[in-house]
Amino acid sequence: MSLPYNPSLATLPVYQPGRPIEEVARELGLPAAGIIKLASNENPFGPSPLALAAMETALRQTHLYPDGNAFYLKARLAEKLQVQPANLVLGSGSNEILEFVGHALLRPGDEVVVSQYSFAVYAIVTHLFGGRLVTVPARNYAHDLPAMLRAVTPRTRIVFVANPNNPTGTLAPAREVRQLVEELPPDVLLVMDEAYLEFLEDPTDLLPLIRSGARPNLLLARTFSKIYGLAGLRIGYGIAAPELVAALEKIRQPFNVNLLAQAGALAALEDEEHIRRTRANNRAGLRFFEENLPQLGLEFVRSAANFILVKAGDGAAVFQALQKDGIIVRPMQGYQLPEFVRISIGTPAENERCLASLRKALGR
Repeated sequence: MSLPYNPSLATLPVYQPGRPIEEVARELGLPAAGIIKLASNENPFGPSPLALAAMETALRQTHLYPDGNAFYLKARLAEKLQVQPANLVLGSGSNEILEFVGHALLRPGDEVVVSQYSFAVYAIVTHLFGGRLVTVPARNYAHDLPAMLRAVTPRTRIVFVANPNNPTGTLAPAREVRQLVEELPPDVLLVMDEAYLEFLEDPTDLLPLIRSGARPNLLLARTFSKIYGLAGLRIGYGIAAPELVAALEKIRQPFNVNLLAQAGALAALEDEEHIRRTRANNRAGLRFFEENLPQLGLEFVRSAANFILVKAGDGAAVFQALQKDGIIVRPMQGYQLPEFVRISIGTPAENERCLASLRKALGR
């Protein structure tokens, strides 16, 4: 007698993360120390040193439950963002914030509008709650925000926009972002996924709309995984009107953000030098690939994030060839981009090694 599984599981997409170093080492018999991972848009400099020190101190308290409301982290975040703690909800990574939204708003048959080539978790959340995914064709690998606005119907409950976008790295024009925010019906939630916002020199600032209460149907999702280098801790946050945050808090599991994550994130917020160094390295790394990829005859999508999408021919074959060289990148067939690989920006030495391996894989 089989268990009566939720019918939505039959068609639920499964998220495929970048391969871990240890897994590749076991599979290919390579020394783990010689493998570099440029697959998951992680910080090549590792965690903030201030965060490491704070976590070492916090280790002595791991026999205790964490602060379920993360008082100190919320207070410092609120201060830096010039919002109130009531505007903040914390998650186990920003992915959990996206799932909270599904719990709060989606019922079977409801529509969710996304762009072609958008973050895979949007589809997973939609299908998990029996929603209908409405995918709007991309424009030059980027969001076509006016078309996404036109795709909204009375059945639409959520619009997901990643800006900069993952996996393409594209940045939506500020004018189009503001038009979307202003013209979206008030009963449709706009989730602006800003995981890569800190890499931008001049980001579109939507925080004033949260501070003023002008857009109660707006949620900004951010993370400590990228520029702060805390991906392994799984901590992110949402910024929204207090009414929306209160609804999401009802869904949030107790102690969903662990003690080390809270300590590390709180300290990382103060590490301006780590952020400055990471941002500078990222700018230099993007320039390096933008200057050298054309010399290999390779096209790429200009990126505003900490990775670059490269048209390499047979993306899966190039991924395998680089992996044998001890370099893990991300094949893109799961995003309907089979000719592409996505390369995270590493240190200068890692970028050089990746380019040399790419040149060898392509026979150039």
